[in-house]
Amino acid sequence: MRIPDEARDLLKGDGLATVVTLDPDGTPQVTVAWVGLDGDEVVIATMPDQRKLRNLRRDPRIVVTVHATTRNTAGLTEYLVLYGRARITEGGAPELLQELAHTYIGPHVKFPPMPNPPPGFITHVKVERIGGVGPWSPETP
Repeated sequence: MRIPDEARDLLKGDGLATVVTLDPDGTPQVTVAWVGLDGDEVVIATMPDQRKLRNLRRDPRIVVTVHATTRNTAGLTEYLVLYGRARITEGGAPELLQELAHTYIGPHVKFPPMPNPPPGFITHVKVERIGGVGPWSPETP
């Protein structure tokens, strides 16, 4: 699915994303992450092998939400919800984190702040459905 330009603009900003995966018992596991774009995939870098990665290896369903700072004509704060499936690749996390740090922290920051960081993991989210409140959602008033 092609991510609409308005949603792409939000994803390129500094709004933190809420990421939801499913634990083995089916309960939601929620975390906050920096997100970026690689074509029409949302990408998330993770250094250690975290719970969300273990969850996604078992069940690739994922939801990513980003809140906007804008309001629609009804006065509601806009937000983007991306429903999709994830695949995980090993390596590349320090490079992606450095790129994202320029947006989330500042243009001159070095991140991760350590020598020789481990390769980490990249989560690639193939978006299957878009929702929320904003110009990217057909249900928005």
